[in-house]
Amino acid sequence: MKKLVSYIFPIYNEEGNIDLLFKTMQEVIQGKVGNYDFEFIFVNDGSRDNSLELLKNIQRNSHNVKVINFSRNFGHQLAVTAGLDYAKGDAVIIMDSDMQDPPKVSIELIKKWEEGWAVVYAQRKTRKDSIFKRLTAFAFYRLLERFSEVRIPKDTGDFRLLDRKVVIALNQFREKNRFLRGMVSYVGFKQTSVLFDREERFSGKTGYPLKKMIKFALDGITGFSTLPLSIILRLGTTLTIVTFIFLFGYILLALFSSEIYLSFSLLTLFTVLFIGSIQMMFLGLCSLYIGRIYTESQKRPLYIISEIYE
Repeated sequence: MKKLVSYIFPIYNEEGNIDLLFKTMQEVIQGKVGNYDFEFIFVNDGSRDNSLELLKNIQRNSHNVKVINFSRNFGHQLAVTAGLDYAKGDAVIIMDSDMQDPPKVSIELIKKWEEGWAVVYAQRKTRKDSIFKRLTAFAFYRLLERFSEVRIPKDTGDFRLLDRKVVIALNQFREKNRFLRGMVSYVGFKQTSVLFDREERFSGKTGYPLKKMIKFALDGITGFSTLPLSIILRLGTTLTIVTFIFLFGYILLALFSSEIYLSFSLLTLFTVLFIGSIQMMFLGLCSLYIGRIYTESQKRPLYIISEIYE
């Protein structure tokens, strides 16, 4: 029997990309890989445009397309999670829907899987994005590498192939604040990369503006590292020592030098402002971890499905 390869496409306001994406995927798989069947899973993540109607039209005219429609927008990572929950493939490929992940590269992922690799991630060699996007992405991956307690490959997104045993392992993770590329690194198995050039978005606007990018970065760091919490203790101890030395030196100079006036009000104001600002920063950091504990303790479903078309 032929093995099944599942493609997962999270969809959020992608009406300008859907038809081209599906047409290109059909062209890529025809004649390229002869020993596989394919299924395409589109997860409509609360799109506000005409994406759902386009997906339903594709599904009506195709035997291997499944459309999962969320009741509202739950976010990219949860849309991918739903796709993993419903994918039946011996291998599962996760791709963005804006044509920045070239469909032809997915065939290279399959070839690596044939060699025995359980995870094959597409690693960006170049990317056609704005300077701001490139700089923030560069900083994010280096910062994540520094803080994370598991090795997460640099310059990789969610574009990757997962063997069935990896999908089974990932589906045991039901945490709400998800960072899938970190989870894939955490489960282990044999992993390798395929280099590719990331293309420009074909149509529409990115689903990851600056606010979402910051939240995503914080999910990655707080989800796979407790190092920021240990930094609090180290930095707090260092600042206490530095503050004590500064105040002690200032008092000595004021006592033995006629040119320096000892002002206890100035010392008090400086000390309160300095320590208060540090405390607020530390409380904000702790609140990130406490917030994660709170949302996980609620035990709410990761996503809610309105309809499934298959």
